[in-house]
Amino acid sequence: MPKAILDSPQPVLLAGGLVVDDRGELGFVNDFGFEGVKRFYTVSNHLQGFVRAWHAHKREAKYVSAVCGAAVVGAVRIDNWEKPARDLAVERFVLCAGKPAVLLIPPGYANGFISLTADLKLIFFSTSTLEDSQGDDFRFDARYWDIWHVEER
Repeated sequence: MPKAILDSPQPVLLAGGLVVDDRGELGFVNDFGFEGVKRFYTVSNHLQGFVRAWHAHKREAKYVSAVCGAAVVGAVRIDNWEKPARDLAVERFVLCAGKPAVLLIPPGYANGFISLTADLKLIFFSTSTLEDSQGDDFRFDARYWDIWHVEER
């Protein structure tokens, strides 16, 4: 991934692809280069429709990808770390294992997600060590920015 992506002031979705032939399938996101990544972890929920939000960092960036299932992931730029405005614009992204992609959540953003499928598993790649991340950890209520309703259409 070009350094310019890592330095982006807003979330960036890196689209990947899926190739299928008689041997099986190969999913990829070739524009993701792991620059700055210091650790990774996976997250899954016990229930479809469960929300995990809002988790923010001033200095840490994260990359997120769906390993299994699908989720709506939200990202919002924090304007005030003590009491952020409730009317901030929240960006929504649908991540799905069937459509490979990596979402960059830059420093200064809160993020969260809702599992759309029971088998959801997300992988997070972090640009901070666990120790550095713990000193840069801000939490807000899961419904502080309530973007979790899925509109029927």
